[in-house]
Amino acid sequence: MSVARQAVVLAGGKGTRLRPLTNTRPKPLLPVLGRPCVDYVIESLANAGVEEVFLTCGYRSEDMVEALGSGRQFGVDMIMCFEDRPAGTAGAVKLIEDRLEDRFVVASGDVLADVDVRSLVQQHVGNGAMATMALTTVERPEEFGIVGLDDTGRIERFKEKPRTEEVFSNLINAGIYVLERDVLPEIPQGEMYDFSKQLFPKLLAAGWPLYGARLGGLWKDIGRPRDLLDANIQMADRRGRAIDVEGAECSGRIVASDLTARGCRIDGPAYIGEGASIGRDAILSSSAIGRGTSIGDGSEVTGSFLMDGCSLGARCQIEGSLLGNDVVVGDDTILKDCTLGDGVRIKGGVRLEGQTLE
Repeated sequence: MSVARQAVVLAGGKGTRLRPLTNTRPKPLLPVLGRPCVDYVIESLANAGVEEVFLTCGYRSEDMVEALGSGRQFGVDMIMCFEDRPAGTAGAVKLIEDRLEDRFVVASGDVLADVDVRSLVQQHVGNGAMATMALTTVERPEEFGIVGLDDTGRIERFKEKPRTEEVFSNLINAGIYVLERDVLPEIPQGEMYDFSKQLFPKLLAAGWPLYGARLGGLWKDIGRPRDLLDANIQMADRRGRAIDVEGAECSGRIVASDLTARGCRIDGPAYIGEGASIGRDAILSSSAIGRGTSIGDGSEVTGSFLMDGCSLGARCQIEGSLLGNDVVVGDDTILKDCTLGDGVRIKGGVRLEGQTLE
């Protein structure tokens, strides 16, 4: 069997570093180009031939069920699995051991992963691996688990969140694995157990064939509000195109539909959700705005993400900020490097910098 028919998507985390945005939704449902973040990894799995996806849910699991349903929109059968208490990444897979076939994929549901899973599976099979870890490069590997490979791609060593002087590689664990069923008995029953911190080091020490493979496509951690903003901008650059919009001067790559523009400027990469409106002399630059969001006359939005239903008054300046759903900002307001939770109201004429409001 040269493919993996099944996958487990881990989607039980609370996303505490993303509060207050995760007070009202689980992290995998945070939007990227108007779609839940988890959509992209499920789509990537379906494109690789996966037919059956087990989605492990914990925090706000009812929201996951409502948002994703049967999985038919992706062309897969979705089976929801609920954790009574956190089991860890490997422990969550152990809970459904009896339902898994000889080879399967495990993927994190709370990162942006618009990636090539098929190639990952093919490399796994070609290497005769028991486990293959998808790898990607980052600028700050200290925040992740780093991996060292030999010339054949076999994993030689790991280091979780190394200090700067301990960094030996900028290849990090992307949280997507191809596994043979033979690894499952090595996961203890009924314990909090993690793939990268416990199982893989254990298998490596025992001489099991573990391999790493560079992941093709766009992978982005969304652990913090700024990361979620960056994910939207990078995806807009990846999927956008040059467009013409009546009432707007446009440049760069833009993803937009059903936009009302009244004499504004849009500089991509940018995402503009359905039913959004941008007022006269307003500027939207390297930013994303959600469905039904309105930008007032003369306002400037730079490097920011305004989610669905936001209302921004006239002559505002929004820079490096992330606003949750249905945020209302009064005229002549300046926000710099702020995060506002759903439904926050800001009166006009206020200047805020580096603040988080819920």
